Parts: sequence; structure tokens; C-alpha cells
Amino acid sequence: MRPAHVGAQYVRAIQQHDSDREARGAFQSLALRHVPPGGTIFDFGAGAGIDARFFAEQGRCVRTYDNDPRMRSYLAETCRDLIEAGRILPETGEYAEFLARNADPRAPQADLVIANFAPLDLIDDLPVLFAKIHALTLPGAGVLASVLSPYFLGDLALGWRWRGMMGQWRTGRLSVPGAGGNIIRRCLRVFAAECAPSFTLQRVFRGRPPRDALEAAGIDFALSPRTAWLHLTRCRFMFLLFRREPAEQHGRAHRAVPFSAVA
Repeated sequence: MRPAHVGAQYVRAIQQHDSDREARGAFQSLALRHVPPGGTIFDFGAGAGIDARFFAEQGRCVRTYDNDPRMRSYLAETCRDLIEAGRILPETGEYAEFLARNADPRAPQADLVIANFAPLDLIDDLPVLFAKIHALTLPGAGVLASVLSPYFLGDLALGWRWRGMMGQWRTGRLSVPGAGGNIIRRCLRVFAAECAPSFTLQRVFRGRPPRDALEAAGIDFALSPRTAWLHLTRCRFMFLLFRREPAEQHGRAHRAVPFSAVA
């Protein structure tokens, strides 16, 4: 299955609501705090290239990947100037090809991997993806992901939320059919387990512009693994910051799994 919107149609849809524009702005600002000037970002699920263009114009080198060829074509067209200047470096291919592809020694390794507007929610086997991301990043690199919160109280008005509540309580996962495939909302404990051993879930942020310095700092997941979710009940998105483990602790076989990007 493919996203309901692609290309220019997707850009219009994703920028239609104030809340989505504010969430994107908050994500971009947070990402800039975690990648040095002149550093490299890998944009996973880059979609139409909104974030790629933003970060390239902020002086970062941006590698991009999206499995949808129509999204890649749109990005190639609208970001042509930055691609020709070497500021955006697109990658192509189906998701299985992306997982199996050997790292290009000429491509810069990433200081930060971003996944904005929930592409991770379309990945069934996250450990495989995190193993791949580990190979694309520098030691100490981070992964910043915007994902749909399973704790958002606003969803309680929807029937599917109640139908899936018992399953989420048992497994920490809630899978709902979507236009781009099954959308999997994961509890924080599941993200913490599925990013290992490649990465560690370090901090959790509300998916909105921070109201004060305390909110901007996020929640240290190691200090409050059982209660961090209480801060996420009023936001549709949550931002998760993962940190890469040392290479010698890493070891995970790759295998192909379905994926369709929405961001």
C-alpha cells in the first residue's frame, strides 16, 4: 500500500493544520540541537523533502531515503538545486534493497538520523532497521524520531482506540490499518527494547513547541521509565531521542521487512 497523498498533494495536506506545522517546527528545532554545524543528517522516510531542504539550507549535509518512487521523484525535482550543489544526497531502491545495501565508503556517515512524521510507525521489525542505521552513523550519533503517541487522550473518542486497548496493554503495541500500510503505535518500553542493542532510548519529548526550558530538555527515560508516558497524554506526536551504543556491543542480522514511508 502507498501513502494517500504523494508529492505536491502530500505537501499541501501535511501543511494544512497549524498543529502539524508547529510539530514540524518543533522537531526541526530539536534536531538542530543534536547535529553540529556542517554535520550530516540521514533523513529516513524523507518523503517530499520538506525537512531535507530545511536542514540543507541550515548548512547541514543531508542524505535522504524514501521507499516511494513518487516521493523520491518529487524530492529530486523540488530540491534539484541542493542536490546539484551536493547538499542533499538522495538514495533510491525498495526497502529490502536499502537494508541489504553495503555502505558507500564515499558517503558521509551521519551525526544524526531523523524520521519525522511517523515513518517508524510503518516498520514492523524495528531492530532490523536500527541495525542498518547503526552502520550509517558515527560513534555517539543519535536518532531523532517523531512517532504517533499511543498515550494521546484525544484518540479515546475513536472506536479503534478502545478496541485495541487490551492488546496494547498486553503487548505494548497497537496496530491500525492505514493508507500506507499498518500503523503501529508502540509504548515507550517497546521502543526501548526494539532499538537495542544498536541504540538506547535516551530522552522523550512532547511533540509540540516547548513551553519552557524544562519541557525543552525532555524526559530522561533512564530515570523515569515507568512514568515518562504521563507527560505524553496531550500530544498526538512524541519525539524520541536514541543514542548509538559502541560498535563492539552491536550485532544483529539483517532481514527484509515491509515499509512504506509517510513523512
